[in-house]
Amino acid sequence: MLAENMKTFSGRTALRLCTTALALIVAMTPDVPARAERIKDLASVQGVRANQLIGYGIVVGLDGSGDQTTQTPFTVQSIISMLSQLGVNLPPGTSLQLKNVAAVMITATLPAFARPGQSIDVTVSSMGNAKSLRGGTLLLAPLKGADGQVYAIAQGNVLVGGVGASSAGGSSVQVNHLSVGRINGGATVERDVPTMLGTNEHIFLDMNTTDFTTTRRVVDVINKTFGEGTATALDGRVIQVAAPPEAGQRVEFLSRIETLDVRPGDSMAKVILNARTGSVIMNQAVTVETCAVAHGNLSVVITSEPVISQPGPYSSGQTVQANREQIEIRQDKGGLTMVRGASLAEVVKALNSIGATPMDLLAILQAMKAAGALRAELEII
Repeated sequence: MLAENMKTFSGRTALRLCTTALALIVAMTPDVPARAERIKDLASVQGVRANQLIGYGIVVGLDGSGDQTTQTPFTVQSIISMLSQLGVNLPPGTSLQLKNVAAVMITATLPAFARPGQSIDVTVSSMGNAKSLRGGTLLLAPLKGADGQVYAIAQGNVLVGGVGASSAGGSSVQVNHLSVGRINGGATVERDVPTMLGTNEHIFLDMNTTDFTTTRRVVDVINKTFGEGTATALDGRVIQVAAPPEAGQRVEFLSRIETLDVRPGDSMAKVILNARTGSVIMNQAVTVETCAVAHGNLSVVITSEPVISQPGPYSSGQTVQANREQIEIRQDKGGLTMVRGASLAEVVKALNSIGATPMDLLAILQAMKAAGALRAELEII
């Protein structure tokens, strides 16, 4: 018996020691910022940006699914112009019936620091009435920037992520979209865009959103890591950072900055209403003042029933048709409910308690905002 008591006592003592040790470890562990994010996810380096390119081209080799030339004359004009540049001169007034050709628009994104000779992806989109671009080949086409200069040349086989089939009787089957395709690495960069990493001894960080709290915290983290005065906030979005003058040192300096962790400030309370789809999105900071909500559905039903009036036998009257209309008003009962929410979960629970559907929330939240009970910015898209 004594041995069993000693064993039980030893087990309890060990449990208490483990609990005490765990509490000490938790107490000695430094606080880790919740929702810490890297600076590279919160800001971008000013001047490091992509540029959009656009071009016009011709896709050939289609299996009879190209543009109908009678309705898209620009396709025929493009073919005639291209053939003339290749030394093929058609007689004036020649009518071309092309079924395997389609006019397309070409779009691409020129990334920052792209150099001549590098490949970029392009998207090819039909601009006529071609049924499908599947199996087609894009002919050599220049891609221009906003300044009208040619920055890349595109050419290659178009990959369409779909398939379709049709019969002469009009029946057809189509899977996915057939009038848009991509060419991976289909364009070659011919001209680079100069990218400046700041001016003189400074670089600038552009925050993704204007938030004074987050901007101040980013400045504090940079100054704590690299020394006081390294970073200065110019406003709620732009941060000026003193950087090394050498290119290699500047790249290493930016690499260290973008990996620093920062806890962003709490976002502004916001409610997004999509009137087209009925979607309602609320962030965590949304709260509701105490208010009473009574919600009910009002519907008006109008029915029209034809009534035939027949004349009596052997009379000279005529049959007359009239409409009998009936109007009915239906109104569901809506109880008065007290709504009070100190958190998003309580707000959702309170609104669900009155049986509000997403479409009903559009009206309820607008009324709450007008009454001053909704502590959030209301945005309708």
